[in-house]
Amino acid sequence: MRIGLLTEGGYPYATGESRLWCDRLVRGLASHEFDVYALSRSARQEETGRVDLPPQVRRVRTASLWAPEDDGHTYGRRERRRFAEHFGALVTGICAEDDTTAADRFADGLHGLAELAGERGGLYAALRSELAVRTLESACHAPGARRSVADATVPDYLDTVDQLERALRPLSLDWYGDDGLGAVDLCHAASGGSAALPGLLAKRFFGTPLLVTEYGVQLRAHYLATGEAPRPSPVRALLAGFHGRLAGEVYRQASLLTPGNTHARRWQERCGADRAKLRTVYPGMESDRFTEVGEDEESGDPATLVWVGRVEPAKDLIALLHAFAEVRKAQPDVRLRIIAAPVREPGADAYIAHCKALAAQLFPDEAPGAHAVGENPVSFEEIGGPEAPTLAEAYTAGAVVVLSSVVEGFPISLVESMFCARATVSTDVGAVVEVIGGTGLVVPPRNPRALADACLALLRDPERRYRLGAAARARALELFTIEQNLAAFRGIYLELLSHSPVRRRAAEGVPFAHPPEAYVPGAWADQPVSATSGPGDDDA
Repeated sequence: MRIGLLTEGGYPYATGESRLWCDRLVRGLASHEFDVYALSRSARQEETGRVDLPPQVRRVRTASLWAPEDDGHTYGRRERRRFAEHFGALVTGICAEDDTTAADRFADGLHGLAELAGERGGLYAALRSELAVRTLESACHAPGARRSVADATVPDYLDTVDQLERALRPLSLDWYGDDGLGAVDLCHAASGGSAALPGLLAKRFFGTPLLVTEYGVQLRAHYLATGEAPRPSPVRALLAGFHGRLAGEVYRQASLLTPGNTHARRWQERCGADRAKLRTVYPGMESDRFTEVGEDEESGDPATLVWVGRVEPAKDLIALLHAFAEVRKAQPDVRLRIIAAPVREPGADAYIAHCKALAAQLFPDEAPGAHAVGENPVSFEEIGGPEAPTLAEAYTAGAVVVLSSVVEGFPISLVESMFCARATVSTDVGAVVEVIGGTGLVVPPRNPRALADACLALLRDPERRYRLGAAARARALELFTIEQNLAAFRGIYLELLSHSPVRRRAAEGVPFAHPPEAYVPGAWADQPVSATSGPGDDDA
């Protein structure tokens, strides 16, 4: 089977959200062929290079969403009229209040622009033209438009059309044809949003089934990014409307949606996804590197709490430090080890410095005697250091692993601690409750008192810690391994193809490289079968 893998800001680049699970997927399903169609988000991402690709990746085609891409195409009077009609439908759908009619107008405009780009060339110049700005202005002031867009000004229109051109850039790419997405059997988008746009067009032009996987909700990420950006409110409303409409159209057209957890599933349902198309597939994670840990009841310091992850404000280490202050009042011998993954993002050093300053204020260095050197009960370390050279040793450094986040998608650090058979205390955010499944303690976020009480309950009860850790490890091995993830997608690929019409390619002659019986387990499948043999020939 030939798969068109569609990514945005990830695989095959060495950095990005989807690179790890996409790489595991491609390497694990070696019996299939993959064509990768990647959209990059920044020059820095492209400069980092690509990961080493396995031989089953036949082709990689890339395009950027960040750099100007003037394709040199200009439209005549007739094409400009068509563009105004389709772009007008798209922005009217963006500006209008939520209803079925607005979503249909958006979809008609989107597909109309795609057909225009396919017939007459790219949309770069048209989307940045005065005609586009005036069309957007008319939509913002049309009857039924949202109040939040009515106050938009000319700079707002210019900013919005610039962002729309970048998001709609996949419509103008030369990826569609018999040598591109027209030759694949299935499109698999590694996220929603712009990454899924080529899959939408492949389905419209060639009838290719589209599978969309979201481990982090792309629409939610766009909402958060739009809210943080220093833009006027009309621009934020317009961009939020665009991404909401695009997500709804992707969910409606996809043959199957595979959210990575219930949290993502709820977002998709809220955007209009059909429940019959939804199938949860948990991310696959490497369990082999945690195998040596096992379920050793004695491993880890029984008077140590451990936090492992990326140090950033969403992890709310401030609440964790205040909770640890309450723990120390009740049990003075307890220590807290904050073991961080190296972070090179802007602002990370400032947040770490703030946390260290708070720890120094809350916990002055203590010494056991008058002639001993004082030591702080809170330590800040990095994975790979002398005290925690490996990830497994970081998680097993203490008796209890703590997750204090206020924002979380799929909690990877929580699953890793479960592989290590650790008892955990987590905040109820994202998919935490779904992942932990009763094998750890869960408390409300931003509640240091509750976090402290849960930590003390486990520190004082070794037998309970062991039972919860063993149950957590069993749950993780059952649900969150790479093998489970690959088996799920292997079955989904075959299921989608079984419901799709066979499109034979003249160049290859057959739709699949291997017959179905080649996948049947058993030694007999490898033996040649005579066309003249019968059921009684073995007894002759």
